[in-house]
Amino acid sequence: MDNNKGFTQIIANELGINAGQVAQTIALIDSGGTVPFIARYRKEATGSLDEVAIMQIRDRNTQLNELHKRKKAILKSIDEQNKLDKPLRDAIEEAMTLTEIEDIYLPYKPKRKTRASIAREQGLAPFANLILAQSNVNLSEKATAFLNPDKGVIQIEDVLKGARDIIAETINEDQETRKQLRRLFAREAFITSKVMKGKEVEGTKFRDYFDWREPLAKVPSHRMLAIRRGEKEMILSVDIKPEEASAIQILVKRFVKNPNESGAQVRLAIADAYKRLLKPSLETEARLMSKDKADKAAIMVFAENLTKLLLSAPLGQKNVLAIDPGFRTGCKIVCLNPQGKLVYHDTIYPHEPKRQTAIAGAKIQKLCKAHNIEAIAIGNGTAGRETENFIKQIGLPSSIQIVMVSESGASIYSASEVARKEFPNEDITVRGSVSIGRRLMDPLSELVKLDPKSIGVGQYQHDVDQKALKESLVDVVASCVNSVGVEVNSASAELLSFVAGVGPQLANNIVEFRDENGPFPSRSGLKKVARFGNKVFEQAAGFLRISNADNPLDKSAVHPERYELVATMAKDVGCSISQLINEPLKREAVNLKTYVSEEVGMPTLTDIMAELERPGRDPREKFESFSFADDVQHPKDLKTG
Repeated sequence: MDNNKGFTQIIANELGINAGQVAQTIALIDSGGTVPFIARYRKEATGSLDEVAIMQIRDRNTQLNELHKRKKAILKSIDEQNKLDKPLRDAIEEAMTLTEIEDIYLPYKPKRKTRASIAREQGLAPFANLILAQSNVNLSEKATAFLNPDKGVIQIEDVLKGARDIIAETINEDQETRKQLRRLFAREAFITSKVMKGKEVEGTKFRDYFDWREPLAKVPSHRMLAIRRGEKEMILSVDIKPEEASAIQILVKRFVKNPNESGAQVRLAIADAYKRLLKPSLETEARLMSKDKADKAAIMVFAENLTKLLLSAPLGQKNVLAIDPGFRTGCKIVCLNPQGKLVYHDTIYPHEPKRQTAIAGAKIQKLCKAHNIEAIAIGNGTAGRETENFIKQIGLPSSIQIVMVSESGASIYSASEVARKEFPNEDITVRGSVSIGRRLMDPLSELVKLDPKSIGVGQYQHDVDQKALKESLVDVVASCVNSVGVEVNSASAELLSFVAGVGPQLANNIVEFRDENGPFPSRSGLKKVARFGNKVFEQAAGFLRISNADNPLDKSAVHPERYELVATMAKDVGCSISQLINEPLKREAVNLKTYVSEEVGMPTLTDIMAELERPGRDPREKFESFSFADDVQHPKDLKTG
């Protein structure tokens, strides 16, 4: 079977979509296509799949390729042992999960010395098979033939014990047995946690889980991660298992055929196999599966929260005064121009212990007038509410908006290499205040400078799979950046790096070229940047905006590959491209059906017309400031309802 073709059908069945859509999407990804580009500009090829579906196809295709590699390695290993027959090959090739493959491979997996392998070396395998047959024989009589003092088999009990070790390993390696017990663990296992002796005081933050028991299938993500953290910190001991009697019953039903002497030996081997081999192995699997499930749920919440934060409504280009509040060290204030450039910074002391309210108030009023301040951004950390109240009481014009801004991660930004490069002569408090002000002006542009994990929009970010978290958050940031679009002549290297196809190195090249040669006059001018080749241009151009370009399409999301098509539309209705953008009647005169071709379908044509109606439109909501209720300052001020 051609594995790529097989993967296509598997993914199509799992996602409930057409196999052709999957095949085209995989082909586009394999040829270097990015998710935002494919979703926006290759709708005809994918059948208008959105970014979520494209990412699912990408990730599942990667998983299946990893599965295929593991199958090849296992087939090679068994073949080298001269044990690979056609039924075994077929079973491995038809297996659909890593668990299933590993179960098949378990009897053939090279092992270190085990109790069963020692018993086999002692020649006890035939006696183990005799017991498993469970015919009515006298085991003590039969066992005498297997006594071998030279190999440590001295007594009848040595023979019986060695045979049971072989039977226990046989039970452990039985594929159907593991499948049935795995279902039991999934359906009926409980997770229990208990406080470790002497850790009651040290582990008070985990007190809810000092004596906890809950069905594994029902434990929510946050609780699973909390319990695991308690175990990692050696506060809690954790166990995952179903009722032992239920597991033993499955094994007895499968392996005990007679209530005779041999059957009794098999029962002893079953108890040993479950306790020593199966239960630890399946508990490890259950731990990994429950951790994976908890990780995915936590990462999904993190991604959703990050999306909302990154796509928060921007205030836009305004003169902003930003304040990083504080009590003892004072409030750090900065003034920013509409482009976010630092034009002034100082420190005021409106609170205890220094409390210079009159001086601080006069300073703010003077700065607002001198720099034509249109909005004040106040960090929401320590002294945030107190600083907001102070600002509201100094008699500023009502036209100046006062907005509380999340300062989560601002301290991390202020100590970062990015901040040091931008403000080499300012200390970290000034850099932090600048970040607060810029977050108000354009949250997306400022927050991309941070490691998403430091923004503080999720729980247990240090406990989940770090690789999966990073990949998910990079996808989120890239999706947000590309959905909004980036003004190429003012964007930071950090923001540009998330544009489809660009990356950090090329983003730096763009900024360096811009600094040396001035603003880009057109999108096509980007091709002069080192390493900005045709493939990068294809992926990135539609997401990069040049607001002052001669060609009005350069400030829109219309891709340069469709400029000629738009020019034809304008010509056909007897106008210029600018008129097509500015005059609704001209656009209404365009009959889209006449422009449908093998390459361009109605989805792309519809997108083009929507973009001509509002070129470069920002999908984010319009900014609306909020403020806390003035009469709620302390918990005691809250009332029911």
